[in-house]
Amino acid sequence: MDHLYEQFDLIEEITRNDGSQYYEISNIDQNGFAELAVNNGLIKSVRILVINIPRTKALETYEQYINKAYQLHTLMNEEDWENPQWVEWDKPKGPVRDAYEMVLKANKIG
Repeated sequence: MDHLYEQFDLIEEITRNDGSQYYEISNIDQNGFAELAVNNGLIKSVRILVINIPRTKALETYEQYINKAYQLHTLMNEEDWENPQWVEWDKPKGPVRDAYEMVLKANKIG
């Protein structure tokens, strides 16, 4: 399966099964996979908070890190649909974490 580069354009709130929450910068395809994860009991809920977030250098920094570090679920095979796994994306300290926090702040989240 080819690894496609995905652009992010929304912020969602994810509620883990233990009730704790976090924000994710994502896109509609990944949000659809999050909805599948909810349906399969892997997370409690997902809710889109902001759509069409501005393309900024901070967004591009975070987006590039996620695209390199994770296999995203745009071209899902049958196994992904039948046995989905939920992976919470890491936000390591430094430029990636700073970029993530800048995007949230710029969109009045958190």
